[in-house]
Amino acid sequence: MNKRAAGKKISDKGKLIKDIVRGLTYFVMISVFLLDIYSLILCNKYEKEYSFSVETFDYKNGDDRIHFLNTANSDCMLIESNGHFALVDSGEGNSDPRRKIEYRGFCDDVINYIKKVATGQDGKAHLDFILGTHCHYDHYGNFEDIIKNDDIVIKKAYFKEYDPNVGTDLESNGWGNIQTYNRIIDALKEKGIPVTANLPDKEFLFGDFSVRFINTVNSEELMGKGENASSVGVLLKKGERTAFLAADFTAKSGLEKKYGDEIGHVDLLKIGHHGYFGSSSRSFINKLTPKIAIVTNYLGKIYPNVKWNLTVEAKASIYSCVNRDGIVATFTDGNEIILTDHSM
Repeated sequence: MNKRAAGKKISDKGKLIKDIVRGLTYFVMISVFLLDIYSLILCNKYEKEYSFSVETFDYKNGDDRIHFLNTANSDCMLIESNGHFALVDSGEGNSDPRRKIEYRGFCDDVINYIKKVATGQDGKAHLDFILGTHCHYDHYGNFEDIIKNDDIVIKKAYFKEYDPNVGTDLESNGWGNIQTYNRIIDALKEKGIPVTANLPDKEFLFGDFSVRFINTVNSEELMGKGENASSVGVLLKKGERTAFLAADFTAKSGLEKKYGDEIGHVDLLKIGHHGYFGSSSRSFINKLTPKIAIVTNYLGKIYPNVKWNLTVEAKASIYSCVNRDGIVATFTDGNEIILTDHSM
């Protein structure tokens, strides 16, 4: 075989390989697109199982509630029971160190909401405790301003001590995690608010809810997995109904595998890590089997695998805090979960 023929044969072989790779890529892309469309159809179908009404704050369904605030793709939840309030995460602030341009945060929105819902007869809003699930700015961003606000009284603060060994150098330095954490702790000390770094791992009562924190200790096996591996989940129970606020639990961090069996079945799931890729794995969702899934993000930003696992595996209804401008889940004395929103 001459050199020209050999060269042509190699060229043809290379072209064949490229065609195969291109064909497989197209097949995967089309398959993902079709599966996403199917999961959206199922999502629309299951959504009809729960009829929303506009939130009027008249407490006709009771006062045991979880308020999922609209802070775009960031977390902020206000737990309410029998006149007691607790804040889990604070939403995105106005000065995210990861962004080079000024970012419109949700500080005023969160503070105004807390004052609207949790203000007592003395004219001040009272929070039994605040909890920072992990030191990412989209969860911690507004805490400093909330703490410093003189119209908000905080009895206790739960914050794990920041451990840079859990996250990456980029998270600790480039993302400003350490600086954000230190500002919050300094603000708490300035106000004389007790800070508990050793989070309780036993169930405790909060009004009519029983509460349990999940992943209270940064174990050796999670070191270097990223700050999401520090995430503290919150398990809430009232009567026969259970909710799990999954913070940024992901399969990648190892938290889903580590705690899936311990969490067990829940009726309502705050989707972990805003519905991004690597969260809500099939095995995790099959252990939790939620019927209501609430995402702190836009519906369109939820990854196809997350929608698939929730709709196909768990047959869950998925609702977005952003698309509905916040969601309130009321746990009634009759073991129902009633959903309301702020959309008109």
